[in-house]
Amino acid sequence: MSRQGPERPEDSPGGEPGGAAVPPDGGVYEWYTRGLELLRSGSPAAALQLLTRAAEAEPGSHSIREALARAQFGMRQFGAAAESFRVIVEEEPAEDYARFGLGLALSRMGDFTGAAEHLALAAAMRPENQDYAKALRHVRATLAARR
Repeated sequence: MSRQGPERPEDSPGGEPGGAAVPPDGGVYEWYTRGLELLRSGSPAAALQLLTRAAEAEPGSHSIREALARAQFGMRQFGAAAESFRVIVEEEPAEDYARFGLGLALSRMGDFTGAAEHLALAAAMRPENQDYAKALRHVRATLAARR
């Protein structure tokens, strides 16, 4: 994991000395696209800051909410990631990637039964996706081992 500090200013919260955070430059679209770039480059902490602001400005955007959930998951905030993915699933039940993300987050939280439900639905929606199938097999194996 990358270190934060003076050598990584994009990972550090903006702000004035001793005071309030300075809003990032640009608007919602710029925050979203920069957040995606940061996720791709392996900086979920910096992405989380931008995507949180974008989600607050556009709470109905599934694209922003999904990117936010990915950043939360990357920061090991599994409860928050599960809730972000759940919002998408509740509004769009056929969204396979959100079901996959929700399943993964639930499994990290120890809810293997809930995880299996969402992963099975995601795998049924996209049977060709090996990541979905692999995650489902793992969760089912964990459930079987616990019986």
